[in-house]
Amino acid sequence: MSFFTKLRERLTRSSSKIGEGLDGIVADSAPDTNTAPEADTPSSAAAGIPAASPPAARPSPGLMGRILGRGEAKADEPRRALDDAMLEELEDMLVQTDLGVETALRVTANIAEGRMGRRVSSTELKQLLAAEIARIMAPVARPLPLYPRTPQVVLVVGVNGSGKTTTIGKLASQFKAAGKKVVIAAGDTFRAAAVEQLQVWGQRAGVPVMVAAQGSDPASLAFDAMTRAEAEGADLLLIDTAGRLQNRQDLMEELAKIVRVIRKKDPTAPHNTLLVLDATTGQNALNQVETFRRLADVSGLVMTKLDGTARGGVLVALADRFGLPIHAIGVGEQIDDLDAFDADEFARALVGI
Repeated sequence: MSFFTKLRERLTRSSSKIGEGLDGIVADSAPDTNTAPEADTPSSAAAGIPAASPPAARPSPGLMGRILGRGEAKADEPRRALDDAMLEELEDMLVQTDLGVETALRVTANIAEGRMGRRVSSTELKQLLAAEIARIMAPVARPLPLYPRTPQVVLVVGVNGSGKTTTIGKLASQFKAAGKKVVIAAGDTFRAAAVEQLQVWGQRAGVPVMVAAQGSDPASLAFDAMTRAEAEGADLLLIDTAGRLQNRQDLMEELAKIVRVIRKKDPTAPHNTLLVLDATTGQNALNQVETFRRLADVSGLVMTKLDGTARGGVLVALADRFGLPIHAIGVGEQIDDLDAFDADEFARALVGI
């Protein structure tokens, strides 16, 4: 099963909420919106509104079109005139699905541009929304960059329960399968379960996992791991960190210490700082990005648990507000449930087409 197929199947909470919302917006219309679009009256033409062409017969979208959700709207679908009331409903619905107020306003304004007064179906509205979301997401859909300098140090940060440890394990396995030599540092020295989880992933992938005594200094472990990775000729060093709440100043200062110590060994490190975000936290993810960017110079994002929330729209808000690269998204616990982020696939899955 391809990752996109899994994404569409598992992003049901978000896509159902958005899809049902768009269906409801179109259904909440005047009785005459089930009719086919009419030609504009002379008065509307005089006002500069382009005349609507009668719908032409369209060929069947074919098997791939149906599979990918690219089929055209049905001729008998309910339609509603795109007006201020409809746009306000669309804005409210997008805010409720965690796109955020600013992003929702910008998206609806772009959808409305040149289309005011035109009657649209739910299918057409979904296609327009998917296109706008893909436009926002395309600039940030970038894979984790790999550099010739070795070891490339990848620091992974995030709050408790965001999925950092599992993400590191999946990345390590995938990089090892791609022929890279990987070392993992279990920097969450305060939580034995996190260390054990990384050791399990390391055994699966054949990747060494450096550990330290429980409660020991994670910055010291990170330094030692860099020394080992360099000695063993590793391509990548993935450093786990303890989950930190952004309102716990002591924990955040400890993270800053890890960065300072790493830079004593290599002033250019960490070469990537990945912030792992839990999609179920919704708009709180924006606050997490603000805080971690300030303390750890976050270079890219990984969003997990998109299969367990109706708040997947927050990823659109993150892209629109911060413009940070989104390297990967996760929709489950298996190794192949983490994959590179694709803007078009995500947009179509999110709106339910």
